[in-house]
Amino acid sequence: PTYYLRYHHYIMSTPPSFNLPDFYHFPPFFTIQPVLSTREKQLGQWRELILKYHTDLKIKTLVLHECPLWKNAKIGRELNREGIQVVMNDFVNSGHGEWEDPELRTRCRILWRKPEQLASDIYDWAVANGYINSVCTVYELHSGEDVNGMSFQGADEELLRRALGILEDQGKCTMFQGETSSEDGIKFF
Repeated sequence: PTYYLRYHHYIMSTPPSFNLPDFYHFPPFFTIQPVLSTREKQLGQWRELILKYHTDLKIKTLVLHECPLWKNAKIGRELNREGIQVVMNDFVNSGHGEWEDPELRTRCRILWRKPEQLASDIYDWAVANGYINSVCTVYELHSGEDVNGMSFQGADEELLRRALGILEDQGKCTMFQGETSSEDGIKFF
């Protein structure tokens, strides 16, 4: 079966544009492994799969009870609730996600790239595109024509602002307030 997205929610099929890795069709993948070295490799594969799936499809939030990755109907396997929690705790602890609801742990913001990586990508883009000593808006960084294909294109605005905060702390940019949040400006140094 394939999964399609509708309004940022999952339906019961996987997008034709996303190719599932071979390990996804290996039945033991859906059971948390008891041997530590095997489990560490398995959790690394889950991190890779979750991150690639959400990054490729530009999905910013993983809703635990709606995520199609937990079940592979083709092989009749499904990760149980405890397994999902183990996988998601590892994913968040690795720095690739953050709980939007830390008390309930039902929604995880996917960090396509860690804030430090994003900050570096943004600054490299600013240098390569002549934005040093120039100004652009948060909207331009998020959705502008100059950012097509960049790691920060379409990124979560809060994550984008954290990355810009890192650059500001490093003295590589300054931010100033516009009339709306998308009009907030950034001057790179």
